[in-house]
Amino acid sequence: MLTSPAPADAVNQDRANGVPRPMTVPEFRAAKSRGMPLAMLTAYDCTMARILDAAGVDALLVGDSLGMVVQGETNSLGVTMDEMVYHARLVAHGAQRALVIADMPFMSYQVSPSQALENAGRLIKEARVHAVKVEGGQRSASAIAAIVAADIPVMGHIGLTPQSVHRLGGFRVQRDLDRLLEIAQKITAAVHVPTIGIGAGAGCDGQVLVTHDILGLFEDLHPRFVKRYAELGQAIRSAASEYCAEVRERRFPGPEHAFR
Repeated sequence: MLTSPAPADAVNQDRANGVPRPMTVPEFRAAKSRGMPLAMLTAYDCTMARILDAAGVDALLVGDSLGMVVQGETNSLGVTMDEMVYHARLVAHGAQRALVIADMPFMSYQVSPSQALENAGRLIKEARVHAVKVEGGQRSASAIAAIVAADIPVMGHIGLTPQSVHRLGGFRVQRDLDRLLEIAQKITAAVHVPTIGIGAGAGCDGQVLVTHDILGLFEDLHPRFVKRYAELGQAIRSAASEYCAEVRERRFPGPEHAFR
């Protein structure tokens, strides 16, 4: 897998003018040798990408999880290439520094290596992301090889693969968790590229979570590995409720909100 930055002063500020310096794939990969843990979050639009980028995240993942947290579906299988290109382009437009990685959605790479290459190329050319993510290990090797041969960086995804939801019987915690955490640590020690975990323990080189989960914006699933850093869902409901009340009681808009 990929991962993050050089020393903070070099990564966060451009030497000449103080503008955030974009993260590159080589810098992302080099973070492992520097012993720098990488922080990744999901994003699906320009506004959130700008906020997370300014917060200092190393990478933004445009996940096919948008099928659930944005579209309201029960899984990610219905997300199309056109939808991924659209959302990834919004995120790439909003990110100044973070590395932007886009998921290859279900059935965008499974048919043939040439299909995989064509769709990965769309994400690079049309959405202007820096890398793509492909689910599956050995079964996706030929697709990944074709993409890499075209100089498109690829992040792999093994373990609980959401596109395999029907085969797995749902989003289930994998059995023998201690064994899986041990495997994650062994893989991290064995490979020269960074590993990013989600529910795979602290032994990986970095972590990724769904932004809607850590902000309290998505209530349909409550994974044990998620830490809620804010309860923005409640805050938004409260603000919207107050707005509705003020409009209905004719307390908004007031004189101070009128053009003069």
